[in-house]
Amino acid sequence: MDIATLKALRPTEFEEAADGYRATSDMASTAKEAIENKIAPRLANQLEGKAMEAAVGELKELGKNFHYMQTECALASTALNGFAFDMAAAKRKLEAALEDAKAAGCTVGADGSVSFPAGGKETDGKVPEGGTVSASTSSMDPTANAIEQQAIHMHPNPNFGKAVGFANRIGDALKEATDADTKWAPKLRALKADDDLKVSDKDWADVKSDQDGVSEAGKKYLDSLPHPPKDGDPKDNAAWWKGLTDEQKSAYISMRPDSVGKLDGLPSTVRDEANRIVLDETRARYQMEFDRIPKPPKNEWTTISELGWSSRVHTDEWTDWYKKYGERYDHLDKSLHGMKDIQGRFDKTGERGLPEAYLLGFSAEDDGRAIVANGNPDTADHQAVYVPGTTSDLNSINGNINRMVNVWDVAHSKSGGQTVSTITWLGYDAPDEVVKDARHDNYALNGAPAFNKFLDGLDASHSGDTPPHRTVIGHSYGSTLIGAAAQTGTLNADDVVFAGSPGVLVSGADEMDVPKGHVWNEEGGSDPVPELGRPFLGGDGTIIPSDPDFGANQMATNTHGHGGYWDPGSRSLLNQGLVVVGKGDDVELKPTYGTFGPPGSWDHVK
Repeated sequence: MDIATLKALRPTEFEEAADGYRATSDMASTAKEAIENKIAPRLANQLEGKAMEAAVGELKELGKNFHYMQTECALASTALNGFAFDMAAAKRKLEAALEDAKAAGCTVGADGSVSFPAGGKETDGKVPEGGTVSASTSSMDPTANAIEQQAIHMHPNPNFGKAVGFANRIGDALKEATDADTKWAPKLRALKADDDLKVSDKDWADVKSDQDGVSEAGKKYLDSLPHPPKDGDPKDNAAWWKGLTDEQKSAYISMRPDSVGKLDGLPSTVRDEANRIVLDETRARYQMEFDRIPKPPKNEWTTISELGWSSRVHTDEWTDWYKKYGERYDHLDKSLHGMKDIQGRFDKTGERGLPEAYLLGFSAEDDGRAIVANGNPDTADHQAVYVPGTTSDLNSINGNINRMVNVWDVAHSKSGGQTVSTITWLGYDAPDEVVKDARHDNYALNGAPAFNKFLDGLDASHSGDTPPHRTVIGHSYGSTLIGAAAQTGTLNADDVVFAGSPGVLVSGADEMDVPKGHVWNEEGGSDPVPELGRPFLGGDGTIIPSDPDFGANQMATNTHGHGGYWDPGSRSLLNQGLVVVGKGDDVELKPTYGTFGPPGSWDHVK
């Protein structure tokens, strides 16, 4: 790049183009929200039949297209701002060098050469003549630098050294601009979608590649922005985000969606936008990788007989396949299943009045993480945060999402017009197996800090005039994590509900950081988990929330087994919904009978 080109370049024009792309991204976001949360649900609720299903399907595809447009236009905006930042920096350096050269009496040629005037001590009655220094750049080679400095010291005209410095500065600025142009050109060209009307898995996989490319090229630009607080608490995160300009917020979401989506304290709409980008990118990459892996042989099993006994074993062909592909295949398959279920919840918005869903956390690494809200917690009068238990992972997220959908249905119906948000929080590594893992408290203790931080984040991001009423609900080992959160930190909640609890590490309701009378417990008929967990996870060795000495309100249940507490139409579910909306006085409690149990329970004793 030459001097004239860089002098004529207007970085503000690229910034204006970036503003245009960001505006287009915002419009695409608005269109996506309208289609997914208003138009498609309204159509589905008012019409029936295959024509309706086809129309809704087309609308959902259109919504996906708008999401892709939103993401790529935001990335293009950030890329243009990054390019403008780099070029503006180079232009400022050039202009400063030209001004300094002019002030020193030097003349700069179009090719970057610098002519300097006569000057210095007279020799034989003559002032050392001026001259011209060729265009150059600063050398990174120590030897070359030393030779250049030696030449400057030996030259009789001190203006020669000044000219060399100006020439180097001008050359450096031109090189910086040329390098920026070379760096950014392919990144900007890559931000081009296929010329069809379908957003494919390859398109979304390319988004991740585009993000990486723009992030690499835009490192200086991103480094110039205010950074999120290192190890900041949710209030610090919220303050940082509020202090950013719209341009800076867009840059972080477009280049660092995974980081933004994890930050407790940021608005739920922001975390949702960032995490949905990560979800769609991940799903596309996983699907493409899954499709490339050879499918497992159909002849998985065979029977062998020996000494009159028959055994069913894996075939050699299947065993060889599994050794090579099995572990990765299973991870991809289960993760894709979970991602499909999360998308399924998005698609149910509007059904039976179900509010918008918000993806407040997502990762497909290891067993996966997912935090899904029904309704915006930032504007809700009542929040409920549910922690699932043993064996919970991304693959099984659907059942845990549906439990909080059921709680939302009941709580909403009992709220008296107040708003409710129910959240499934799978933000920890739950035990994989009951016998081997669930008797240990390390899963709860390891997950407790993240849970407490999430609850604090709900406070920091809430936009209402009054603080929300918050209930935390723990099922099975999830109750153990809630107990660990109270034991190791401060549980930021107003009510606590345990269901099928094997123990919560503490021995009394007064240790749960909520007002007296605001700890609730459900133990359904034939649920074996409370007694199985008592020796391992009970407070003081044996006390669990179902014990009278623990001090919890024992809610009436009419469900059986370990997983029925959220059965639609059940008393168990109704009681939870009443607690969630602050109507504990309406909860039906179990009758108390004293030492010898209910009437008739000892009739068999003679």
